[in-house]
Amino acid sequence: MTDRKTTLLALALLALASACGGPSTAGDRAAAEAGLYTEQAPSRDGIGRVYMGREISHVMGHRGAGWLERPAREQQERTDLLIARLPLEADDIVADIGAGTGYFSIPIAERVPRGTVLAVDIQAEMLAIIEERQQNGAPANIETVLGSVIDPNLPRNGVDLILLVDAYHEFSHPYEMGTAMVDALRPGGKLVLIEYRAEAPGVPIKPLHKMSERQAIDEMRAIGLRHVRTEDFLPQQHFMVFEKTVDGR
Repeated sequence: MTDRKTTLLALALLALASACGGPSTAGDRAAAEAGLYTEQAPSRDGIGRVYMGREISHVMGHRGAGWLERPAREQQERTDLLIARLPLEADDIVADIGAGTGYFSIPIAERVPRGTVLAVDIQAEMLAIIEERQQNGAPANIETVLGSVIDPNLPRNGVDLILLVDAYHEFSHPYEMGTAMVDALRPGGKLVLIEYRAEAPGVPIKPLHKMSERQAIDEMRAIGLRHVRTEDFLPQQHFMVFEKTVDGR
């Protein structure tokens, strides 16, 4: 059985267990989840953990903060267009997961003056950068949130839009993080996934730091999100919009 088919079977078993009240013990849950991931010898840029046929990449640490803020980024990636095209209302609650230095959190906060941006990261050093920027004039409607590798620590049914920019492919536990994100979205809430296009070999990014549209749709479907549209107005990345259906499925 292929890795993807094995994962889909494990996901189906987890869904069935949840519908029946869930596994009775932590051991049962661990056994049920064991089929979600397979392990292999790590490649140069990966951690050796495979999910739905994709090896998960290493995380870029806080020492790479300068790369996130590089002067050429806006022109190379047209981040200005990305921010402008986000489906936002002025009072939205937005979660920027993998917020890093606040590169997106800060301009998004300006677009939701009556709302809040929850800047989520698993590295306290990154959140400290955002908090320092707030002390120097960045918007006050940003709240930093320390997440974990399995949970972004967001309020249940409390978020209108989740933004993931070049971060999802680094999640060591994409299924657990994914289901936690879906729980945080309000019915009808959107998840915008930005990833470098794996279909474009000319994009100068390491292969494990790219995702194909098909792979992304399959992984988002596995956690219950509906694919709304993919826009390719960005020069290097997919702009993919997913939705939590009204019935929460």
